[in-house]
Amino acid sequence: MPHNLAPLVTTSSQWAKKNLFDSWFNSILTLISVWLLSQMVVGIWNWTTTIAQWSVVSSNLRLFLVGLYPEAEFWRLWIILAIAGTLSGISWGIWGRFSRFVAIAIGALATALAILLPVDGISKFLVFGTAGAIALGFAIGQKIKIFTTSSLILAIAWVLSLPISLWLLSGNAGLTPVDVNVWNGLVLTLLVAISGIVFSFPLGILLALGRQSDLPVVKIFCILYIEIVRGLPLIGILFMAQVMLPLFLPAGLEIDRVLRAIAAFILFSAAYLAENVRGGLQSIPKGQAEAARALGLNVPQAIALIILPQALKASIPAIVGQFIGLFKDTSLVAIVGLVDLMGVARTVLSQPEFIGRYSEVYLFVAAIYWLFCFSLSQFSQNLEKKLA
Repeated sequence: MPHNLAPLVTTSSQWAKKNLFDSWFNSILTLISVWLLSQMVVGIWNWTTTIAQWSVVSSNLRLFLVGLYPEAEFWRLWIILAIAGTLSGISWGIWGRFSRFVAIAIGALATALAILLPVDGISKFLVFGTAGAIALGFAIGQKIKIFTTSSLILAIAWVLSLPISLWLLSGNAGLTPVDVNVWNGLVLTLLVAISGIVFSFPLGILLALGRQSDLPVVKIFCILYIEIVRGLPLIGILFMAQVMLPLFLPAGLEIDRVLRAIAAFILFSAAYLAENVRGGLQSIPKGQAEAARALGLNVPQAIALIILPQALKASIPAIVGQFIGLFKDTSLVAIVGLVDLMGVARTVLSQPEFIGRYSEVYLFVAAIYWLFCFSLSQFSQNLEKKLA
């Protein structure tokens, strides 16, 4: 045995003896658990490699990812992906820290996607290009993190990227228009989730501050809004936005179904975010506001510079948890006639050659949801460590 491995082996054996084999009863439980886990792993491996028909995914990969979006306009989606990848890399460079494991995982994922995805050579190259955009963004973030305004500039860039992405998706203003009804699959899921997160966050902050306001009209309005919306199920608000909202619009004015769904998510999520932020505001000692007044700051300055940053930092876990829940709740838009990732899954399962392949389809969809939710969770943990 190599000399440098001896301490590791000794430590591992001591840990196993202390935690797994410290008595005859725990030793039996350990052996039974190992046997059960091995049987489970072998069963999953056999099903994955011999029984599962993954052709249901490979044959419909385009539907899952982009729906019926015109193939001639795919370049727009790659530009949006490059923008998102670059901004994500910059965010990682500013707010996170370098992790060799994360870097290797991103490279391995890009390589696996380029090899396994049933796409043409250009698309494989663009997958590597997206990974390169993330790496470039990280390098830029590491360089600009020393500037005090870098986080603010990045936040503004994220906000501005949303209308740019919407313009690329929809066309118009110099581009070929693309009907919103072909925005399906993962594209629609991400559009609804990101729009809901970006716009519900400031609205939730305003509602939380309004509920703490000394103005009776503002306070009562915010309380009524928060309590009424939190008392309604999301699916009910979605149906109201899709069915009842057009009844109150002037004749000739029509709001697209996707925009109505996004509005429902924004209004619903803002009420819950308001309570998360209010919890952070209540955790700030009153002495902070008194100290701000002693320094000559007025109320808006004290809130923006002293109170709110501390409250948001204390509310990071709850806020990110709400964002993760919002991302998963986007699957409900399939109930109101929009074909998101879950809607595409139902469409694929209705194909005659793939009837009954529920496990493969829903495992693939679950993997996509898990990837994005896990990424948000890791970002939250890194941000908490960064802010101590």
